[in-house]
Amino acid sequence: MPLINVIKGDPIPVAPLNVRTPFVKIPLWMAILWQTIKTLAWLVKVYVRHWYVTLPITGLTWLYFAHGWQALAALVGGTAAAATGWSFAHRPSWLRFGWWPVLAKLRRLVYRRRWMAAMVTANLAISYDKRTIIPQIRRVRCRAGGCDEVLVRMVTGQIPDDFAKASERLAHTFGVRQVKAMPGPTYGSVVLVLMRGDTLQETVEPFPVPFTPDFTALPIGVQEDGGLYYLRLFGTQVLIVGATGSGKGSAIWSIVRALAGGVASGLVELWGLDPKGGMELGIGRPLFAKFASRDFAEMAAMLEHAAATAQDRAARLAGRTRQHVPTEDEPLIVLVIDELANLTAYLTERQLKDRIKAALGIVLTQGRAVGVHVVAAIQDPRKEVLPARGLFPTRIGLRLSEPAEVDLVLGDNMRDRGALCDRIPQTQPGTGFVVLEGDPTPMRVRLTYCDDDTVRDMADDYGMAA
Repeated sequence: MPLINVIKGDPIPVAPLNVRTPFVKIPLWMAILWQTIKTLAWLVKVYVRHWYVTLPITGLTWLYFAHGWQALAALVGGTAAAATGWSFAHRPSWLRFGWWPVLAKLRRLVYRRRWMAAMVTANLAISYDKRTIIPQIRRVRCRAGGCDEVLVRMVTGQIPDDFAKASERLAHTFGVRQVKAMPGPTYGSVVLVLMRGDTLQETVEPFPVPFTPDFTALPIGVQEDGGLYYLRLFGTQVLIVGATGSGKGSAIWSIVRALAGGVASGLVELWGLDPKGGMELGIGRPLFAKFASRDFAEMAAMLEHAAATAQDRAARLAGRTRQHVPTEDEPLIVLVIDELANLTAYLTERQLKDRIKAALGIVLTQGRAVGVHVVAAIQDPRKEVLPARGLFPTRIGLRLSEPAEVDLVLGDNMRDRGALCDRIPQTQPGTGFVVLEGDPTPMRVRLTYCDDDTVRDMADDYGMAA
């Protein structure tokens, strides 16, 4: 028995009482019975959990043994014929209620097989109390355009941005083109959108010109999910950012084409500013009520005129309405500016540059509600090149040169959420990312392409002299 040195005044430590229990032998038959019960319970759990696989297998097996292979072949052949006829008769309902649910079950099995490794290698697994806890797959849905939506229950302490930052790792793990993370329908959940295919590879042909443009929904392109992309012009200013050859012209002419019907009816006035000598906008010259391409003083005067118009309208509409309604007497004015940096950064005449910046600031801050809008294109989105970048609520990010430029254009953390503007191939001009109203997840779109002949025909049909 060990001795304990006791100092006067100190408490005497008391050793815990350890009780040894004798080894209890369990009969072999009881151990086998217990293991059998556990195995049967596991099999029942698997059978019930994967009913969409086990029930059909059970039914087909019973049919084979009860009625032979002829009945089995007749059932399989009849089901295949009915599904084929359904797909031809009404394909949307067949996809929604037939094909996509079945495909989602199969995809869920594929994702579950790689799920543990994906969560651990992407640093989404949490170690707690000597255990590894991983997020759980709750539901898989398949959508049009090769899109899978995986609803995931996150581990306590995680947020959707954690998955957004690991999106590229997840894309390589599951062998898909891109993964986007968005908040789930309930707290503690996240939706992973896995894009398997690319619906935007083909060039988008120009849409028909609407007779009366809807300024809250101008059709200018196609979304990644196959739907049309509508630009809301009311209440906003539009900035288009992209490197050389990214398709800024496609964005400009897509918007102009959506407004061309209003130009012909007098509800819209387009003012064109092309600092590159008219190389981009000059081909559609008849569409523009005012046009400047060489004289920077004329461009400054045009911007000052637009600023004065915005201030005059604001004074007249104050207290009466908060949104200008275009009429033939007071049309919607849209300033279309190609390569805005030539006016705000590269202009050497300081006096003209100051005039342009001051007028542009007034238009951007006061023109949205009174029907004076700006649609501007630029290559370099840095603050020193475009000080008024924050005054453009709507921004379209086309192909960009550097990853850091994505957040400058679309907002903080947008690249982590899937806006890979720097990864857009040069073979897809007009492809870009936009942030839709009310949705923090950027949407990949491709804008329509108007060639020179299309622009000339549009100018002839809807121009001022038409």
